[in-house]
Amino acid sequence: MKTRVLVVDDHELVRAGVVMLLGAMPDVQVVGQASNAAALLELIKTVTADLVLLDIAMPGMNGLELLPDLLRTLPQARVIILSMHKDKQYVRKALSLGAQGYLLKDAAPSELGLAMDAVMRGENYLSPVVSQNALSDYVQQLRTETKAQTSLTPRQLEILQLIAMGKSSKEIANSLNLSLKTVDSHRTNLMQLLGIHEVTGLVRYALKNDLLPKDF
Repeated sequence: MKTRVLVVDDHELVRAGVVMLLGAMPDVQVVGQASNAAALLELIKTVTADLVLLDIAMPGMNGLELLPDLLRTLPQARVIILSMHKDKQYVRKALSLGAQGYLLKDAAPSELGLAMDAVMRGENYLSPVVSQNALSDYVQQLRTETKAQTSLTPRQLEILQLIAMGKSSKEIANSLNLSLKTVDSHRTNLMQLLGIHEVTGLVRYALKNDLLPKDF
């Protein structure tokens, strides 16, 4: 069975180039093309596809705005975003809305086949530049969290642990023989040091950094 593909891009030259690349793939069939969201929504009323190559920047409704409607109509379809945008917010948004791949338009032609093979296997695919940016962000996040954690005093770590265990400020004050005002002050300082603004965030931080007792 050939993989049925829809190509959505408002630039005719780009769209024609992608279609030409797909035409050289023996196991791929281009079943339709669209230049904007409205045209695609009409097209998918009559055409079924396994994979949609979707541009972000289009007139009217952009690709990210279109994605939820597309997947409601074609829930079985995989989606690879085609974009010039390397910014992490675009990548995160696309993946959170259900796209399985994010391919930059300046990628090598061979990368299109790699991306398609990956998403049709049920995997996610990010262009290497995008993937490297995501990895760098993750490493920086880990460094920031480690620095914040090492700057906490033993008392702050103790209070953080008790908060994560579901103890109230009053219970913490009683167990550590502190005043309620002191406990609340520690809680406020913890949030400021860790860049967290709610108690549930402190709990998630403690769980992520394995700060709870092993027998909890």
